[in-house]
Amino acid sequence: MELWDVYDGNRHKTGRMHERGTPLPDGDYHLVVNVWIINDKGDFLLSKRHPNKDHPNLWECTGGSVVADETSLEGAMREVSEEVGIDLSDCRGKLMKSERRHDYFRDVWVFHKNFDIAETTHQPNEVSDAKWVTTQELENMFEKGHIVPGLNYFKEFITFQPDKN
Repeated sequence: MELWDVYDGNRHKTGRMHERGTPLPDGDYHLVVNVWIINDKGDFLLSKRHPNKDHPNLWECTGGSVVADETSLEGAMREVSEEVGIDLSDCRGKLMKSERRHDYFRDVWVFHKNFDIAETTHQPNEVSDAKWVTTQELENMFEKGHIVPGLNYFKEFITFQPDKN
């Protein structure tokens, strides 16, 4: 059972928790993170969604829900570790965007990290593949409908170069 902190519309914790899988009441929100990893070549890490998930077999950045008592940054680092097996504890992430959506707040993080794609491990029932793509490949994949549709905001920071510390 996964529990989320419940936030109000101003992103203040309410002191309540919510169990994943049950609908959130109107006016309640939870916290979601998207994590983009960029290497020295400027390539983006993408993971392929498992065929049994929503948006099956589409590519995306790593991400997911932040669990109770976790910060946005902690949730971002945990999601990357769980979904693709990459440790970001030696990296400094940058919060690029934070927005309120229908029933959640979405924080978009960018990290700089170099690693061989063979170092990734895929979380069962979540991720079926991972790869590095160039900016042009990412744009082409999005135009062809191969990227999860809600990630079109990537164009806002596509030229961003994260800290390499």
